[in-house]
Amino acid sequence: MKILVDTNILFSAMLFRGSKPAKALLHVSDYHEMVICDRSIYELYDVLKRKAPEALPDAEVFLAEFSYELIPAVDNGTKLIRDAKDQPILNAAIVADVDVILTGDKDFLSLDMEHPRCMTVTEFLEEDGVGL
Repeated sequence: MKILVDTNILFSAMLFRGSKPAKALLHVSDYHEMVICDRSIYELYDVLKRKAPEALPDAEVFLAEFSYELIPAVDNGTKLIRDAKDQPILNAAIVADVDVILTGDKDFLSLDMEHPRCMTVTEFLEEDGVGL
């Protein structure tokens, strides 16, 4: 499967190495095709600056630990999601034809889309047969 990992998953996995998001990120990296939107990388650095500035120097090393396809945000298109800042990431996922958006963002999770499917970490791990 081709899986886009959202900013909140990256943030949680980076700060909480034993967490479900970290486990899901490792699983995606090992068994699926991981995709990250460039906008999510910018958001990760922005959130780290605000919420965990001490972790900021480790972000580049953290991201380098994984093999992923970096896709560009797509700013045009029909508004499909409540939060306007999420629309370019959703557009990028659609253009890149990802199967799953792995996220904890309620705006993504409230979308009623068959493709790509938006899933929480718990849903993804359960569906992919990974023990919690």
